[in-house]
Amino acid sequence: MRIVVLDGYTLNPGDLSWDGLHAIGQCAVYDRTTPSNIIAQSQDAEIVFTNKTVLDRATLLSLPKLRYIGVLATGYNIVDVRTARERNIVVTNIPAYGTRSVAQHAFALLLELVQRVGHHAETVRDGRWSACPDFCYWDYPLIELEGLTMGIVGVGRIGRAVAKLADAFGMNILAHDIQTPSIPPPCTKLVDLDTLFTQSDVVSLHCPLTPENHEFVNASRLAVMKRSAFLINTSRGQLINEEDLAAALNAGEIAGAGLDVLAVEPPRTDNPLLRAKNCCITPHLAWATRAARTRLMQIAVENLRAFLNGRSLNVVS
Repeated sequence: MRIVVLDGYTLNPGDLSWDGLHAIGQCAVYDRTTPSNIIAQSQDAEIVFTNKTVLDRATLLSLPKLRYIGVLATGYNIVDVRTARERNIVVTNIPAYGTRSVAQHAFALLLELVQRVGHHAETVRDGRWSACPDFCYWDYPLIELEGLTMGIVGVGRIGRAVAKLADAFGMNILAHDIQTPSIPPPCTKLVDLDTLFTQSDVVSLHCPLTPENHEFVNASRLAVMKRSAFLINTSRGQLINEEDLAAALNAGEIAGAGLDVLAVEPPRTDNPLLRAKNCCITPHLAWATRAARTRLMQIAVENLRAFLNGRSLNVVS
């Protein structure tokens, strides 16, 4: 059995092991695969793993031996699932592996915006504190979270984890989900989207991308937010109209944004958010703690073993 990993570097840059897959079959791991090399590198493979390498209809029709695709992520829009289903190719994903890590990163972004730890640490390193006539200084307003309102869009696993952290910080919590949860997160009030954006001091996005919510955070939505409010996005970049957000930040219509995802990744150099005021951007790394990646690797192997044993585990097609 030939197994191919098309883009293994981001999951395992060298601190994990591919032994679980090597134990199952002949396994070739490529750090990265360009679109022009997908077919050549996957030829004769029965099993293909991909993280962000796109497997479209033409590619799937060009791999006659392929019978299983393991997506090394939760989102699986990179695979033409309809064509996979037509060809009886099983597609699996990895749900829930990074819940705590992503929630932690959402708060890391928020804490940077309200406390500016990174900025002030850099000024100390540059010698400014040593030359300061006072025992302390700060360049930005320092904001206490207790008593502020956190608005969470999407109350799945990650949204619930963020609500738990917000509660620990003493925040009031509003939440909205397209599907009303049967059991709302503790200490959380479910509201409509307009209420959430209007009343929240922090809006944190934790929803999957759908045709209905593509760029739903736009100029009109941003206009109803408090001028003192922050926007956090650790889910999907396409939820936000980036030009509108950059304009709102530069005009002071909201206080700041913390983003781990952008609409195009890596971003183009002319992305307006790269130069927007009070915009903290990290390179899509919320998922990438070693603990989360270890869980991802383990689940990927378990998914494949289940398939080979005739069972369904995390199947999306």
